[in-house]
Amino acid sequence: MTSSQTGPHTLTTEDLALGYGDREVFAALDLDVPSGRITAIVGANACGKSTLLRSMSRLLTPRRGHVLLDGRQVHRMPAKALARTLGLLPQSPIAPEGITVADLVGRGRHPHQRLLSRWSKEDDVAVAAALDATATADLADRPVDELSGGQRQRVWIAMALAQQTDVLLLDEPTTFLDVSHQIEVLDLLTDLNRQRGTTIVMVLHDLNLAARYADHLVALAGGGLHAAGAPGEVLTAECVRAVFGLDSEIIVDPVSGRPLMLPLGRHHTLDDARERHRT
Repeated sequence: MTSSQTGPHTLTTEDLALGYGDREVFAALDLDVPSGRITAIVGANACGKSTLLRSMSRLLTPRRGHVLLDGRQVHRMPAKALARTLGLLPQSPIAPEGITVADLVGRGRHPHQRLLSRWSKEDDVAVAAALDATATADLADRPVDELSGGQRQRVWIAMALAQQTDVLLLDEPTTFLDVSHQIEVLDLLTDLNRQRGTTIVMVLHDLNLAARYADHLVALAGGGLHAAGAPGEVLTAECVRAVFGLDSEIIVDPVSGRPLMLPLGRHHTLDDARERHRT
């Protein structure tokens, strides 16, 4: 991974309305993604997290409003021009049958290649760096469909890294990964952000990992933006209750100093233990 800095890019939505058929997901969403920072999008299932990422990458056309990259509507930009600046790792991507890891990661170089252009040394370097950064170099010759879920996820992230975009959108990048590999992937994305200045927007289900690794949290609920800001501002007991319908306590994470959410269920609390002891 190189240490060169990318240029600042703005990514915003204005009066964004999204939906599928008769179902409206967002009616008028205004969102500013901080340039050169890590943003985590959180919210309950089916609140529109993946839908928002799909629209930001122009896979879903808005019913109204705009997604703007550097002030330009992404849905009007040439596909390759957009792909050189903004990349997407979707949820549960599907690889062509029989493709090897090296060939799949190499497809991340497509936006940088012109018509009839040959594979270059620069492409080799980018693919090698992506494989090395994701610890998948030893898998380069293996078919993707023979890998475990965790290995496949790291290979897809390698393809996104090989694309060398300045803005990277990831839909649940820690899916299928055990806890050690979740941390490995999030550390990798943090390295990418700090060393290259890459703007990263990712959907995460784990609130505590989102609060630890993100500079900016976006909480979606009720068909709109419920809260956005620094983790210490967004991850509150009130926000967790409003967004997830869950009672919780928020303490300071002794490792990161960020907020740490402790969910409160009906069982396995101190009050529950005292009651069981009395009976």
